[in-house]
Amino acid sequence: MNNKSNVLNAISWLFGFVVFAIGTLNVFWGNDPGFGVFLLLLSFVYFPPVNVMLKKMTGFSIHRIVKIVLGIFIIWAALGVGELFDKIDLMMTGL
Repeated sequence: MNNKSNVLNAISWLFGFVVFAIGTLNVFWGNDPGFGVFLLLLSFVYFPPVNVMLKKMTGFSIHRIVKIVLGIFIIWAALGVGELFDKIDLMMTGL
């Protein structure tokens, strides 16, 4: 694999973990656990092994452009609609 592919895989792993963390936060400290479960499921799109498995099972994988647009939507929803910073404050006071 080349360096560009390694960097893209690292970014994909990192973003997948960030979305997974945001989803977990919404499940346990949010007022909408359904939104959190939705984010947890969407986070798997960004993990490279899931893409390989999807390619083997269905014959296609999710295109990088679709992942970028989906990522923008996830960040917008988590920050705006999901009130991420308020939930982080709630989580920190609960610890």
